[in-house]
Parts: sequence; C-alpha cells; structure tokens
Amino acid sequence: MIEDALRYFAGYPEELKEKVSVLISDNENLKNFFLNKYPVGHSVNSDKQLYQYVNSIKQEYLKNTPPVSRVLYEKQKDLVKNALGTHTFVSRNHGGKLKSKHEIRIASFLKDAPEPLLHMLVVHELAHFKEKDHNKAFYNLCEHMLSDYHQLEFELRLFLVLVDRKISVYSTE
Repeated sequence: MIEDALRYFAGYPEELKEKVSVLISDNENLKNFFLNKYPVGHSVNSDKQLYQYVNSIKQEYLKNTPPVSRVLYEKQKDLVKNALGTHTFVSRNHGGKLKSKHEIRIASFLKDAPEPLLHMLVVHELAHFKEKDHNKAFYNLCEHMLSDYHQLEFELRLFLVLVDRKISVYSTE
C-alpha cells in the first residue's frame, strides 16, 4: 500500500521518500496534515467558476498571451499515466486567417482539493502558454507566478495518495 503510493515520489531522494512513507502510513495523519495546513477547501466547483478563476490568474501574469477558449474539469482515469491538467493548443486556418484556441482541462478530483493545490495546477497549465516544454524557463515562470510552486507540487503528490485511497479531506464522514 505504501509502496504503491510512493510511485508519486519516484524522482525524489530516498531520505525524503522515507519521511513521506511515515506520513502516508496512517491515513488520519495524512488527512490531518492537510486539514491543519488548509482548514477549508475552495469554492471553484463548476466549469464556469473554473474558467473565471483561470482567467483571473492569467490576467495577472500573462496579459499578452492569447485568450483561454475553454476551461473545464475532467474526470481522469489513471492519475499516474494521465496528466492532472492539460493545456491544448489548436490552430486552424479559417477563411485565410489562422485561428488558435487554448483549452485547459483540470482533473475533477481537484474540486475537493485545498485551493493552493488547484492554484498550482492552473499556474502549471498557464505556463504552457509561453513554454511548451518542462524546462528551466518553464519552472522559472511557474515560480514567478507562484513563489511556493515546488512545495505545492510536492503537496499535490501527497494529496494524490488520499485520492487513491478515496479519502476526502473536507468530508464530514
């Protein structure tokens, strides 16, 4: 069970993986970690709210990039193989003019995540507007938009363990 969860931390040093193993060995400890750090969830629950949320972040940091055509929550089948969010860019020739559309899709389980984790994933997808690859410039842009980007990415990996175990942080069950 713990070995399964550690797949989200494959590229991390062994000593950090050992600390993660201790934290994720008890579901209540892991859930309490999130509740203590993020006592309330977010209220971005519909595709319309998500579209507004994404555009407000985009407007703050990426004013001169093309508009976002569509933003929606999407159910993910496999959290390791499929991305938690996707940015698609489509260019079409329409009447002699090149039209481009940017779409962002966010994993629907993030409806139940702490807001900073949703924010981190939105920043990640928006960074693809300027940088297509996950290179140094891409991560520098992510950190420019969100200074604790790497910490939140790590916490998102912890959150995925709860998602795998079908444990909701904010449920009253």
